[in-house]
Amino acid sequence: MFLVYTIVWLIATPILRVTALFSKKMKLFVNGRKTVWSTLDKKLNPEKETYWFHAASLGEFEQGLPIMEEIKKQQPETQILVSFFSPSGYEVRKEHPITDAVVYLSLDTVSNAKRFIKKVQPKKVFFIKYEFWPNYLNQLKKQNIDTYLISGIFREKQLFFKWYGGFYRKALTAFNHFFVQNESSLSLLKQLKFTNVTLAGDTRFDRVATILEQNNTLNFIDTFKDNKKTIVIGSSWPKDEDVLIDYINTCTLDVKFIIAPHNIKANEILALHQKIIKKTVLFSEKENIDLAHFDVFIIDTIGLLTKIYAYADIAYVGGGFGNPGVHNLLEPATFGVPIIIGPNYSHFAEATSLVKEGGCIAIHSKSEVETIFNHLLNNPKEQMEKGEICAKFVQNNKGATTTILNYLNQN
Repeated sequence: MFLVYTIVWLIATPILRVTALFSKKMKLFVNGRKTVWSTLDKKLNPEKETYWFHAASLGEFEQGLPIMEEIKKQQPETQILVSFFSPSGYEVRKEHPITDAVVYLSLDTVSNAKRFIKKVQPKKVFFIKYEFWPNYLNQLKKQNIDTYLISGIFREKQLFFKWYGGFYRKALTAFNHFFVQNESSLSLLKQLKFTNVTLAGDTRFDRVATILEQNNTLNFIDTFKDNKKTIVIGSSWPKDEDVLIDYINTCTLDVKFIIAPHNIKANEILALHQKIIKKTVLFSEKENIDLAHFDVFIIDTIGLLTKIYAYADIAYVGGGFGNPGVHNLLEPATFGVPIIIGPNYSHFAEATSLVKEGGCIAIHSKSEVETIFNHLLNNPKEQMEKGEICAKFVQNNKGATTTILNYLNQN
């Protein structure tokens, strides 16, 4: 199987280059990897220790961020290198102030793995959540480099637990320690005879809890909100918007809407704008306009949603009407906001828990939208109670970062 894995990568490389000619995202994926070696030479000082964090994309970076921040506090001279697999992570976080260097991870071939590790000479390595690259892991093990999995998730369907997944299981032996999110992951690793496992939880809770300590003021949102009830629709996809548009257009309550779509391509923003009949303004056209006169505010930029959730009376988190499912609920939850989502959330532990506890409501069709939104808007006590459930959920699940750092400081 390992031979097959290697052959697949060798075949994939030229195919990816051809695909890049027709796909903007794939072009970033391919071209971004051309600068890996020069970036490492330019950004990293070989005389200093380097801690390497690998994240699949943006969400995994956010999980690793609390660990990075604590390491920088304790060891300011230590260099933080972050590698990404996906453009959606790299393009957003390539200039993050906590990092000394950010690169794409070169494809998982033996030669790339050897070259990358030789170039970086990492003191410690952290893989985040569920990215496992056998050639990199095998080389880290051969060179006796401390390697950890943080906020790990394991599922029965993964290759590790198949009869033919022996080479993948072998790669797991590279990890000095696994810090997993839940009991099922702990149990699955024990089935494979791994005992170097700690049930630490999810570092995202620590990350979002700190959001309350930052300045979340956005003066233009204050102006738009105008002291009125506000529904924030975050990370929405067209399937979410199709379910919500009728309610936005026909709602007779004194409420405002902020929509921050997941995709901000101009054609999709235009299509969304054209479906809304109420007075609507885009973020990109907000200057020299009295925002208080508008009913709907479309945020056609990135990086503001977290702070915008601070202004929500109710949050709808998108993704739940498509696959793989709902986006991050924890950001609105930390502000004590009741949350509404679509039906596809079963793969997301925090969504499942919040629905069960009552802080989050899952809707399954367009017909439910008006009933549920209006009920919450007309019942401020219930709205507050559901928001409190969400806020407590975040606070009660903090602590993964401390657990991980305590272990690292003792070993």
